[in-house]
Amino acid sequence: MSLETKYQPVISLASELKNLKIQQQDKVLYIVGTAGSEDVKQRIWDAYSRIDPDMRAGDLILDIKVDGGEDVYYTVKKGDTLGKIAKAYPGVTWKEIFEANKDEIKNPDLIYPGQKFRIPRK
Repeated sequence: MSLETKYQPVISLASELKNLKIQQQDKVLYIVGTAGSEDVKQRIWDAYSRIDPDMRAGDLILDIKVDGGEDVYYTVKKGDTLGKIAKAYPGVTWKEIFEANKDEIKNPDLIYPGQKFRIPRK
């Protein structure tokens, strides 16, 4: 069975990727591209794990990056602070959230339940 046949479900899902490159070299199939969201990337990996659950075959290399496509938003709850919100998003600081939402936040020490803040991507 050819690698293209073996991994047809993965290749079909990979058609959603931008800058898609599929290449076979030395009995290894390479699929490289950029997903518009983490969900698309995960669906491709899930298809792969159904074919090779232990991921031991060593005949497929997936190199899928995520371009961040959609913005992430957080709705403030009672008791939240910018620092507390930032801890939920690794690599993001409260200052970065403040800077990304200056139109919504006048004072970083005064935020209110129901406000919706854009979380900057890393």
